[in-house]
Amino acid sequence: MNSFAYHNATKLIFGSDALDRLASEAQALGKKALLVYGGGSIKKNGLYDKVMSILKAASVDVVELAGVEPNPRVDTVRKGVELCKTHDVDFILAVGGGSVIDCTKAIAAGAKTDADAWDIVTKKVPVEAALPFGTVLTLAATGSEMNAGSVITNWETKEKHGWGSPLVAPVFSLLDPANTVSVPEDQTVYGLVDMMSHCLEQYFHHDANSPVQDRFNEGILRTVIETGPELLKDLSNIEHRATILYAGTMSLNGTLSMGIRGDWASHNLEHAASAVYDIPHAGGLAILFPQWMLHVMHENIARFKQLAIRVFDVHPLGKSDEDIALEGIEKLRVFWSSLGAPNRFADYDIDDAHIEDMVNKAMVNGPFGHFKKLQASDCEAIYRAAL
Repeated sequence: MNSFAYHNATKLIFGSDALDRLASEAQALGKKALLVYGGGSIKKNGLYDKVMSILKAASVDVVELAGVEPNPRVDTVRKGVELCKTHDVDFILAVGGGSVIDCTKAIAAGAKTDADAWDIVTKKVPVEAALPFGTVLTLAATGSEMNAGSVITNWETKEKHGWGSPLVAPVFSLLDPANTVSVPEDQTVYGLVDMMSHCLEQYFHHDANSPVQDRFNEGILRTVIETGPELLKDLSNIEHRATILYAGTMSLNGTLSMGIRGDWASHNLEHAASAVYDIPHAGGLAILFPQWMLHVMHENIARFKQLAIRVFDVHPLGKSDEDIALEGIEKLRVFWSSLGAPNRFADYDIDDAHIEDMVNKAMVNGPFGHFKKLQASDCEAIYRAAL
């Protein structure tokens, strides 16, 4: 385990009464807000009206930015930045899932500079200030509600990049499981895959003496594996929604990465793929992560063996380490498929026509990954294996 310092600036407010705190938390940030949300589901399920009523009663004036995409676009970020500057807003409120929150983080940073938002995302311009913002979470998936990371797509250039700054961590996040009940089955499945992928990215490392981190991680993975299928049988089950909502937050709020350095290559591979094809992020991860695992498992087969035994209940008796590792990887793939997630690029009608383009986008900053440094040839092999 490496030396580390841990600080999380987000106040997490979890439970059925979470929205009751919105008025006081919003008033602490100012009197004029930019409300950011997605395609309109919060209007259909009534959450929009609740939020607007609370903000009005708290004497908070609201400017709106609707229509944030599932893979949030830099053009939408620019619209939000312009609204913040034109209306001199004090803070932002993101009501939605990870895409809405990721977009909000970029708006918050862009509103405090004259630089273009894409220059912030591509790290050409450092984040020196940001508008404060809070979130009302509606989707269990990304963990963006309690971290300082964001992923933004430039559809014109077909690029998708992750970035982050301590200055764009949410000031507060309100998590009421009831606000996730209306999430449809396919988005619920993607959320399960996404949070498990975050766990797995942090599980694969070479740092010694990490039993606490490993057990935290394995506990979340096992909980999602046990609870996810039960939730899909009854999407209105509030207890299962609460468990999965909390699991998604804990998967990527920094707890699992204390003292270790995870890999994150699979996310980079997926960002390149969805930059070209605009597929759902978690769908791409479900396809690519098992292929990455097969490609790199001999870098540290003990980690794969441990995962297989502890998380997927692979019985090791009479089996080689490689056999155990392979069985664990296959159980992961089968589990995601059983939920309804894709497992081949062909599920999205993707062939080999743009593999070179995906490789080039994945390699834009050179070799990547901490568990195994991937070269262009590795990327191509993984993409082709995923066809």
